[in-house]
Amino acid sequence: MTMRVVEFFHSLQGEGMLVGVPSVFVRVAGCPLRCRWCDTAYAWDYSAGKELALAQIVEEVGRWSCGHVVLTGGEPLVGEDLAVRPALAGLTRRLKAAGKHVTIETAGTLFVPDLACDLMSISPKLSNSALPENPQAGRPDPATLSRLIAAYPHQLKFVIESPGDIEEVCSLLDELPPVDPACVLLMPQARTRDQLLERSPMVVELCRKTGYRFCDRLHIWLWSDERGR
Repeated sequence: MTMRVVEFFHSLQGEGMLVGVPSVFVRVAGCPLRCRWCDTAYAWDYSAGKELALAQIVEEVGRWSCGHVVLTGGEPLVGEDLAVRPALAGLTRRLKAAGKHVTIETAGTLFVPDLACDLMSISPKLSNSALPENPQAGRPDPATLSRLIAAYPHQLKFVIESPGDIEEVCSLLDELPPVDPACVLLMPQARTRDQLLERSPMVVELCRKTGYRFCDRLHIWLWSDERGR
């Protein structure tokens, strides 16, 4: 079995509960969502990158002496036909067999069972992500999210652009089974240090009011919008 991979890189986890942890990132090709502020649009195309055997992917990950692997994209769960990405479960099992902690970064639009996943990092897309011509693209389905958080250790990361976004976050959480507030993270929408500096205080205040966690974006502080870091 094979999978198309756009890039591998060794860095620090920049977001979420594992922020700062050295990790190998495997960026797979293809994403149907087209978020307007996406910083990895070069990975949207399902024909991007190279087709690699699963053994080759695990071998490439093994170049770095690192216990954490992050499958990112693109959208790792969703294949070109909008069904489950072929070979994903097999890749996660091979990585676990190699002794890796596996995080999967996903928008949470599709439930995939039987993954060897230590952390399902779910970033449900709010209306602030949508292009004007496709306002419903990627909008979260509470039933799908509920299945994911029941099946896997998880975190929910919400991209906040303006104070009003918190109403949408709370409305969605009300439709889910109870979620530990420690697993709900609010992060500023930013692609550069200047944007992150400008919007962080607003998100901090929302965290103070709601009790949800502030999600820093370490990679932006360190490297701004530099690719592959």
